[in-house]
Amino acid sequence: MKKKNIVKTKEEFNNIIKNGFCKKNKYFVIYNIENKKGYDCFGISVGKKIGNAVIRNKYKRKIRSIIDIYRKHYVNSKDYIIILRSSALSISFDEMKENLFYLLRKGEKNEQK
Repeated sequence: MKKKNIVKTKEEFNNIIKNGFCKKNKYFVIYNIENKKGYDCFGISVGKKIGNAVIRNKYKRKIRSIIDIYRKHYVNSKDYIIILRSSALSISFDEMKENLFYLLRKGEKNEQK
């Protein structure tokens, strides 16, 4: 994921969470909002309840790789915040990918209506 495609500042995170659409399942919570940049941006949040820094970074890398796969198929101009829930620790990478893809696509369909 390129640096321009990352949501980093606290203000951006809070704006997306406060004003964006929310989709969730057992493993993820995703907030998204339209942007005017012409490309999509992602912010990833893994809480301290998940584990120590090594574990949190491991899951962030997994989510980033899933996002890179997703961006090859779907490109839109939205900002996303992806929050990992602790129940995601018990699933495989493929299950994580399926659940995240489902939520990202579900958000697109509901907003188009």
